[in-house]
Amino acid sequence: MTQTPGVLGSPAVRREAADKVTGVARYAAEHTAPGCLYAWPVPASIGRGRVTAVHADEVLALPGVHEVLTHENAPRLEPPDDANLAVLQSAEVPHRGWYVALVVADSPENAQAAADALRVEYDEEQPDVTLTADHPGLYTPEEANAGAAGLRERGDFDGAFASASVQVDATYSMIALHNHPMEPHAATAWWLDGHLTVYDSSQGASTVRDTLAAMFGLRQGKITVFSEHVGGGFGSKGTPRPQVVLAAMATRHTGLPVKVVFPRRQMAAVVGHRAPTIQRVRIGSDTDGVIRALAHEVVTQTSTIREFVEQAAVPARIMYASPNSRTGHRVTALDVPTPSWMRAPGEASGMYALESAMDELAVAAGVDPVLLRLRNEPDEEPDSGRPFSSRHLTECLAEGARLFGWQPRDPQPGIRREGALLLGTGVAAATYPVQVSASSASAHAAADGTFRIRVNATDIGTGARTVLGQIAADALGVPLESVRVDIGSSDLPHAPLAGGSSGTASWGWSVHKACRTLVERLHGLVNQLPAQGLTVTVDTEEETAKESPYSRHAFGAQFAEVQVDTVTGEVRVRRLLGMFAAGRILNARTAHSQFTGAMTMGIGMALTEGSHLDPVFGDFTESDLASYHVPANADVPEIEAHWIDEEDDHLNPMGSKGIGEIGIVGAAAAIGNAVHHAIGVRLRELPLTPDVVLPHVASL
Repeated sequence: MTQTPGVLGSPAVRREAADKVTGVARYAAEHTAPGCLYAWPVPASIGRGRVTAVHADEVLALPGVHEVLTHENAPRLEPPDDANLAVLQSAEVPHRGWYVALVVADSPENAQAAADALRVEYDEEQPDVTLTADHPGLYTPEEANAGAAGLRERGDFDGAFASASVQVDATYSMIALHNHPMEPHAATAWWLDGHLTVYDSSQGASTVRDTLAAMFGLRQGKITVFSEHVGGGFGSKGTPRPQVVLAAMATRHTGLPVKVVFPRRQMAAVVGHRAPTIQRVRIGSDTDGVIRALAHEVVTQTSTIREFVEQAAVPARIMYASPNSRTGHRVTALDVPTPSWMRAPGEASGMYALESAMDELAVAAGVDPVLLRLRNEPDEEPDSGRPFSSRHLTECLAEGARLFGWQPRDPQPGIRREGALLLGTGVAAATYPVQVSASSASAHAAADGTFRIRVNATDIGTGARTVLGQIAADALGVPLESVRVDIGSSDLPHAPLAGGSSGTASWGWSVHKACRTLVERLHGLVNQLPAQGLTVTVDTEEETAKESPYSRHAFGAQFAEVQVDTVTGEVRVRRLLGMFAAGRILNARTAHSQFTGAMTMGIGMALTEGSHLDPVFGDFTESDLASYHVPANADVPEIEAHWIDEEDDHLNPMGSKGIGEIGIVGAAAAIGNAVHHAIGVRLRELPLTPDVVLPHVASL
C-alpha cells in the first residue's frame, strides 16, 4: 500500500448525498414493521399539578384505537438518570406539555383523533415560569454544564473595576431558543423473541441503547438501536428523548411494533431548548483599552425535573487577558420544560454578551474593535494558566478584516445611509473548546483489496461517513473508493454521540488507530492475507483518559454588514464573513457547509428566532415553524467562510478540532454590533425583531 496524496482535506462528496435526494436514505419514522401501530402522545394542558382522572374508556371505543397508556397502566420503569424520560410513571405534572397519556391506534389519523378527544382531569396549581434577575429562588450551582465551576474569581475585581479609567457595565438578555431540526423526533420499536429493535432519531445510538437497557432492566445485548440517517439535531437529539421510551413501552404493552412521531407543536416542551439568560458584563480598562477587570455574571433557569445550567460565563475565562476576573452563574428552578443542549451551548449565549460588551468598550475607549481584541490577547489561558495548544485568533481577526474590507471604516455610528436604510458593520470573536471521548472501531481488510470500517458514529447531516472514510483511507494509504464505512447501529463498536463538536475527533481517532494497527498486521503477513480477510478492533480509552496539559480551543472572527430600515425597523444582513482556526480541516466541502450552516443559525439567533413563555399557561407560544422564524433563503446573504491552515500536534492523530459549533458563536454579536454602528443605539436584547428596532429608528 502506498500513501494516497490529498485524501484527507480534499472536498470529497458526501457518500450518502444521492441516497438522500432520491429517497433511498430512510429515517426513523420510515421503518415500518408488519402490523405496526401508531402512537400519539397527549400533553398536559396545565402548568403544574397532578392528573386526577383519565377517561380512556371514552376513546377506546373510537375506530382503530388499541390502547391508551397512562401512569396507571404503563409498564413500570427503573428511574432514569434523566428524569425527563420517566414518562407515564406518576400522576405529577411538572410543566405544561408533560406527557400524561399515549394513544395507540392502527393509523396516525385514528391515534391523533383519539388523543384530541381524550379527557384528562387535573388538580391544578399555579406555575412559576418567569425568569427575573432578582428571582427569590436563584442560587449559585456548584457546577455549570460540562463540569465548569459555577463561580470563578481571580484577583480583586471590585477594586480594579472601581479604579479603571474606562468602564462598561451592561446587561444583555436572550429569550429561549429552540433547535427545530427538519426531522421531528421519532422512534419505531418492536420486540421479537425477547430482543428489542429500535429505529430512533438520535445523535447517539449507543447512548439510547444503554439508557433503554437500564430503564427496562435488560442486558445491552438484548437491544439494538439504529440511527442510520438523522435529519438534524443541533443538540436536541444529543440525549435520549421521550419518544424512544414511549415507543418501547407501547410495543412491550401491546406486543406489536409501534411508531411514535412527535408533532412539531409538542416538541418545544419535551426535547429541550436553549435556556433564556440575563447576563451582566462589566469591563474596566485603561484609556488605551487594555483590560484590568472583567466580570461576567449569568442568570438563567432550569426546571424542577433536572438541573441544567447554561455555562454562558465560561468563555470569559479563556478569551481575554485580565488580572482581575469574576465569572459566575446563578440559576433558579421554574415550572418549565428542562433546557438542554443547543448548538454551541454556553458559548453561543455567553459570547453574544461578552463580544457585545467588548464592542461597547471599544466605543468607550475610542479604540477600533479589532485592535481592542488584539491588545487583550493572553499569552496563556487566563483562568488556568495553561498554555494554549494553538491560538490563532489574532490571525483570524487580521485576515478576516482584510477579506471583509474592514478598513477604512468610520467608527462614528449612524452616518452611512442609502435612502431609508442605515448601514453598519460589526465584528466579534468566537471560540469553542476541543473535546474528545473514548471510542471503539474496527477495520477489516478483505481479500479483494477493499476495506471496511465499523464504528457506531452518527451522521446528523455533517458528512460523518465521508470524513471517516477519508481518515481511514489516509491511515491505510489507499484510495477513498476502496473504503466502506458502517455507522449508525448500537451493534457496531461502541462510540460516543455526535455532540460538542467532538464526534469526528473521537470516532476518527479510533478509526485512525484501527487502520494503522491493521497496516502493521498486514505487513506482518507478507501478502498472505487469509481468504476471510483480517479484522482488528481497537479503542482509545487509554489515549483519551490522559489529561492534556494544554488549553485546547478553536477560535474565529466574524464580520457583519447590516442594513436597518428606518421605516419598518427591519434588519437585514448584507454580508457575513467568518475566519476560523480549527486545526486541520479534514474535508473542505463539508467543513464549509458546517461553518455556513452555523453562521446561518447565528443570523436566526440575532434577528428572527425566539420562544416566549406564556406567563399564565407556562408554555412556549412559538411552537411551530409558522411562528418560530428560522432564517429562510431570503434572509441569508452570500456567506463567506474561510479558515487558516492550523497545525496543532496536541489534539489527535488527525490534528483536527471540532467545527460544527464555532460558526454560530460570534455571529449574533457581530450582527448586533453592526446594528449599533448603523443606528447609534445599543440594543441589548435578542432577537432584534422590527418591533424592537423600530422605536429607535423611526425618527432617524
